Amino acid sequence: MMNKSDIRKVLDDTAYVRVGGSPEEKRCAQYLAQHLLDRGMQATLEPFPVDMASIQEARLMVDGQDIPCKGYLCAGSHDVEAPLYYLRGTDEHSLRQCRDKIVLLDGYMRYWMYQDLLKHGALGFITFDGNVHFADDDIDQRELRAFIHQGNLLPGVNINVKQAIRLIEDDAKAASIHLKQEHWQGESQNVRLDIPGATDEWIVLTAHYDSTALSQGAYDNMSGSIGLLALAERFKGQVPRFGLRFLWCGSEERGLLGSKAYAEKEDEMKNIVLCVNLDMVGSTMGGFIACVTGEEKLMHYIQYLSQIAGFGLRARQDVYSSDSTPFADKGIPAVSFARLASAGTSSIHSRYDSQKLLSMDNMMGDIAFIGDFVNTMANAAQCPVAREMPDNMKDKLDIYLNRKRDKQA
Repeated sequence: MMNKSDIRKVLDDTAYVRVGGSPEEKRCAQYLAQHLLDRGMQATLEPFPVDMASIQEARLMVDGQDIPCKGYLCAGSHDVEAPLYYLRGTDEHSLRQCRDKIVLLDGYMRYWMYQDLLKHGALGFITFDGNVHFADDDIDQRELRAFIHQGNLLPGVNINVKQAIRLIEDDAKAASIHLKQEHWQGESQNVRLDIPGATDEWIVLTAHYDSTALSQGAYDNMSGSIGLLALAERFKGQVPRFGLRFLWCGSEERGLLGSKAYAEKEDEMKNIVLCVNLDMVGSTMGGFIACVTGEEKLMHYIQYLSQIAGFGLRARQDVYSSDSTPFADKGIPAVSFARLASAGTSSIHSRYDSQKLLSMDNMMGDIAFIGDFVNTMANAAQCPVAREMPDNMKDKLDIYLNRKRDKQA
């Protein structure tokens, strides 16, 4: 199996930005396939279409001053000028103030927030990111995802949090957004490796290998991708009872696009009994978790297994925001493993996500425990987990996938 030197080499070789649909993402997919081939395993690249865009011009003016920004990809081309309004809450009175305004929002653009902006007549939006205490003025490249806008495009830009605070401190009054871009359909790809078993049923193991626009994505999620490489080596040459299908997913950071594309393969999905997902393992700080989207007894089994192994772990029954979710939505029980770094000890989706966040000892330990779990499941006389989703998980999936609104939010 991979050793610490092997892990460091993969991290060094993939220390670059690899946004879904980009040439860099494909370069990384080819690298993963070659890594497997060098070890006697034949992987294939499975392409799928993705919406792409390139920004020609993006400009935000507030009270006559240029504010550094990045335009939202896939949000169309627009020129709009309107009063600026900072939306601090989502109560009906606050939302009504959005009409004919350019609206400054906290955080990411979520599905229901966008629907609220459309319903209440907003003309455009501004989001922000970063950390007021950090020295950098980085601005992330955001995207208006298709499932959010559904053809109803509002112009949007993203700015750094320090600029956002200044706008509020200065009681900014008026804003204008100029956005010009080109749209086209591009291509991303999953990397797939099959280790057939004694039956025609499969356990699928997933991890995404793409990153966001500011990040090398060592922790999120080359760590998980390395975990799959190591597990592929561990099970190479074996004939487990259940086949093992390894899927390095493209474009996860753009909305789980790779796993969603695979989940549309109905003929293959019907023979999958379990999904095991790795997303952010091996961090120096933080605790190891198992998030089960499936029946409760799987959570308890993993807890017992960890106690037998003397491996610290917290398990919960929930939906994890990663490539396990499209499988769970098809009724396939899923578990996501992660080591979640404690507050202030890591930063993902930023320039700070590098291999400095990772511990080689934790990487080896996390991968070994996951491998032991996979081994018990892959060689079980029958899969002990029901291939159906409990009602409480169906409800959580409906909320996560925006089929219904979370009344608690």
